[in-house]
Amino acid sequence: MSQTPEELLKERTARFENAIKLQPADRVPIVISFAFFAAKYAGYTPAEVMFDGDKMMQAWVKTYTDFQTDASNNPFGLHFTGALVEALDYKQLRIPGRGIDENHCYQFVENEYMKAKEYDDFLFDPTGFLIHTYWPRIFGKLASFQSLPQLNEILNYAMGMDNLRYLDEEDLKEAVLSLIQAKKVLDYRAGMSQKYAQTLKEMGYPAQHAAFSQAPFDTLADYFRGMRGIMLDIYRCPEKVLAACDKMLIIMLRMGISRAKASGNPRVFIPIHKGLDSFMSPKQFDTFFWPTLKKLILGLIAQDLVPNVFWEGDCTSRLETIADIPAGRAIYAFERTDIFRAKEILGGHICIRGNVPSSLLCTGTRQDVRGYAKKLIDVVGKDGGFIMDASNPLDEEKPENVLELIEFTRNYGIY
Repeated sequence: MSQTPEELLKERTARFENAIKLQPADRVPIVISFAFFAAKYAGYTPAEVMFDGDKMMQAWVKTYTDFQTDASNNPFGLHFTGALVEALDYKQLRIPGRGIDENHCYQFVENEYMKAKEYDDFLFDPTGFLIHTYWPRIFGKLASFQSLPQLNEILNYAMGMDNLRYLDEEDLKEAVLSLIQAKKVLDYRAGMSQKYAQTLKEMGYPAQHAAFSQAPFDTLADYFRGMRGIMLDIYRCPEKVLAACDKMLIIMLRMGISRAKASGNPRVFIPIHKGLDSFMSPKQFDTFFWPTLKKLILGLIAQDLVPNVFWEGDCTSRLETIADIPAGRAIYAFERTDIFRAKEILGGHICIRGNVPSSLLCTGTRQDVRGYAKKLIDVVGKDGGFIMDASNPLDEEKPENVLELIEFTRNYGIY
């Protein structure tokens, strides 16, 4: 007798949460994030779903209907960005059909959106710097904000009020209209996101997470200074890098807590980019990256939230360091880290998630997939605390290989 959606939701939620808490479960949970794989599987291009919420809804619902994993991801936050990019003329993404092939994933455009000489401005007044300097550089439609008067000088009727005389009415009007258009796009996206979340819940799927945060160093490096800039900064002005990370920590912690509390889902997604073996030495990691990331993780845990940290690359040399958090309170997902070494160090302490290579799912055979999955279940899944997953959100993988991974885990990964 088949299970009802309500029964499936209860069963999948318990399986997922027990793995996180390192508690007994009936089998290894399999939790996959579908990126543009879902669009292509449903017969759409990435360019189509980035601009059409109904097509995005149809594609992801079809994918979860057919593949039956243990939790769902919501695509509307990261993938339904087309209209928003156009509303604000956003410079940090090239999107399918608008500068790159319609069948490709969007591409991030790295640059020095904050100059090295501007650390002091950011540290003095982060909000003012964002509005006056950073926003005009990343949002073409808000270029006029660079001419706004110093709003942080407006303290009362006698101090700074005259600054408002220097507002440019026409430029300000155009920028505000763009913000209003962006709000309309975001309102639509929020509505579609809520509809999707409710639909997947009614189908019996718990949500993986609903909140997002980021390592403070990554935020500074990815979006403000760029790779070249940040790598020079840790030698030229290390004290300013550390001070900026402390400022970012406050923002990242508030963002993670507020979004998670508002959603009712305790899991907070944290992707890791620059804190990997290929980007910085262990000493640099211990100095610049881990201190504020650890504070972010501990701050979320203190609020009864669950950090879901995705180490995008190889962090094998960091495993002993990153083990220093409370047991059974977080997920560490690994892309290319030696996951078997991770089991030796983190097993019984932190839930491990991963890491069937995307290359295997794209080019391997079903037998290859079964062989790798079996080893993961036998070794990393031993005694629980393991979530089966691909190494990355899915884009180009063969559907038959993805289905093989899911079905094999469901049938073989029984405790």
